[in-house]
Amino acid sequence: MKFNCRLLAAAALAAALPATAQPPQPLKAEVIHWWTSGGESAAVKTLAEAYKAQGGVWVDTAVALGEQARSVAINRIAGGNPPTAAQFNTTQQFRDIVEQGYLNNVDAVAQRDGWDKFLPETVLQAIKVKGHFYAAPVNIHNMSWFWFSKAAFKKAGIAEEPKSFDELFAALDKLKAAGLIPLAHGGQPWQDGIVFTATLAHYGGRELYLKVFRDRDPKAILGEDFKKVLLAFKRLQSYTDKGSPGRNWNDATALLISGRAGVQIMGDWAKGEFAQARQEAGKDYGCAPGFGPNAPYIIQGDVMVFPKTDKPDQLKAQQLLASVITQPATQVAFSIKKGSIPIRTDVDASKMDLCAQIGIAAMKDKSRQLGNGEIYITPDQNGALQDVLTAYWNRNIPVEKVQKDVLAALRN
Repeated sequence: MKFNCRLLAAAALAAALPATAQPPQPLKAEVIHWWTSGGESAAVKTLAEAYKAQGGVWVDTAVALGEQARSVAINRIAGGNPPTAAQFNTTQQFRDIVEQGYLNNVDAVAQRDGWDKFLPETVLQAIKVKGHFYAAPVNIHNMSWFWFSKAAFKKAGIAEEPKSFDELFAALDKLKAAGLIPLAHGGQPWQDGIVFTATLAHYGGRELYLKVFRDRDPKAILGEDFKKVLLAFKRLQSYTDKGSPGRNWNDATALLISGRAGVQIMGDWAKGEFAQARQEAGKDYGCAPGFGPNAPYIIQGDVMVFPKTDKPDQLKAQQLLASVITQPATQVAFSIKKGSIPIRTDVDASKMDLCAQIGIAAMKDKSRQLGNGEIYITPDQNGALQDVLTAYWNRNIPVEKVQKDVLAALRN
């Protein structure tokens, strides 16, 4: 009996004591993205680690190819099963779902951290809709870098990297004569679009670029200067190899890494592949964001958008993620792996490579900043334009017809 009495007394005492406080649950964030190549996967891990370090749990949902990943995200949002965040480009891609009320804004984070003070105007124009911040910028990419294989150039007897389009064509001729692939290219519509954008900006020039994309000026599009741009674009196709159609961009970069190809025109995410292969900028490969000291620097990039939710834990996770992504340390760690440059200039970039330093210096000159074409046109217009460009890239179509087709696509 005494034993039972002791048990009852202990139970009564335990009931009288306050319950032990449960530790706060970590903020779980499911993130849909398309970072699936070697360099991209290494980069996304830096975001996951930074989020974890500040009390979160990153749930990774990687979907190959940007178009597929965005489609999955939109379908899940519309179907009532949204992720915490989803990757989009720094363009008008997510404008429709903003206007349909499918996204939460992150105004509180943007205002607290002063995004207006350090973001470039072209980025602000993309992420700020009707006065509200609907996306957290992850990085700044330039979509039209020129990459050069030092080994291939040496084999072809090319002493200096090209500094103009004329010199580029001369180098491509030498690479072809040496039995190498002159231009490593993935024959996919979005990659054709990158080569076109680079040609328009760096062969046609800044003024023509804006007349075509921003103004959609019929006189400019049907004019002689734009005709020359299209002919130069088509000429580049003649330097690709038979394996080009359908090739992934990172497989094209691998051709430069192995020395089998000499040149690639691709965004600075290609640098992540060089890094994965332990190649060094300036030693194993060269890079140029354009030709000449005042060449336009075409700003693209990635953002995270935050689907509408009223769940308190998900709202907190979205706020934390937006904050972590834009912090200086996260920005540098991510960009080193990804090949991009940070969205802000108040970071220690001393550990970043030669190409990143070139990009950061270019961004400090606002006169060189130029929005990528998708900032100025709608996704539908961009899709129609890509169809025209890819048809021209792969088939023999009179350039005058292509000019008219471009005009029709941009008026769509």
